[in-house]
Amino acid sequence: MANPTTCHACSSPHLTTKGFGTEQIQQELGTLFPNAKIGRMDQDTTRGKFGFEKIIDSFKNREIDILVGTQMLAKGLDFDNVSLVGIMNADTMLYHPDFRAFERSYQMMTQVSGRSGRSEKKGKVIIQTYNVFHNTIQQVTNNDYLGMYKEQLYERKIYNYPPYYRLIKLTLKHRNLDTLKAGSMWMYQVFTQNLKIPVLGPEEPPIGRIRNEYIRTIMIKIPQNHSLQGTKKTIQKILDSFDTVSQFRTVKVVVNVDFY
Repeated sequence: MANPTTCHACSSPHLTTKGFGTEQIQQELGTLFPNAKIGRMDQDTTRGKFGFEKIIDSFKNREIDILVGTQMLAKGLDFDNVSLVGIMNADTMLYHPDFRAFERSYQMMTQVSGRSGRSEKKGKVIIQTYNVFHNTIQQVTNNDYLGMYKEQLYERKIYNYPPYYRLIKLTLKHRNLDTLKAGSMWMYQVFTQNLKIPVLGPEEPPIGRIRNEYIRTIMIKIPQNHSLQGTKKTIQKILDSFDTVSQFRTVKVVVNVDFY
């Protein structure tokens, strides 16, 4: 879809692009460092055959001075000539709606930081964030893996998350919102009646509609001292019963255990 030429609210033609996309960052760097050769590594630039390898080789051979990339730059790459790494807008990782968000943010930022100063030169890492005092940012800065580990285990214990609980997420999809609401409520009520463990939902996810299908989710939390096999059998029986209800036969149900 083409970019708008005027503002939809005030009709002004004076529009500027904003954001942290790799292409946008590459353009900004070109303005700031006009004499530097700037490369980009993302889905667009690595789509062709050996696209990934070509960019990596160019950077290793110092044909590229500054390399902008997505998370694919974080893992398994060894550059002896890199002395500065920048992480843009680290908050997008921190505030992802997933109980593993802080753990994954710590892991990703630590891995990215490891690309700098891998030879005799001392490396420097700059993290851009709106919350400098966030625990995870501080733990990355201080290389405090043990602190992150203890904090995450404590939070998962009090909020009933793995490894203390197993999670089963059911995602229901249908083109008709009323049918979806009725089906997800039916399933939630039957689960609540038959399972003596926490059942949460039905809930609309952050993106509540994809490809003209509405979405609802139900979360089941299974404690460690509870029979996992018995719970799964009960869940399967309820799912089989759900399929026999003619009204809900067209509702799609996707089951995800622990959703790693």
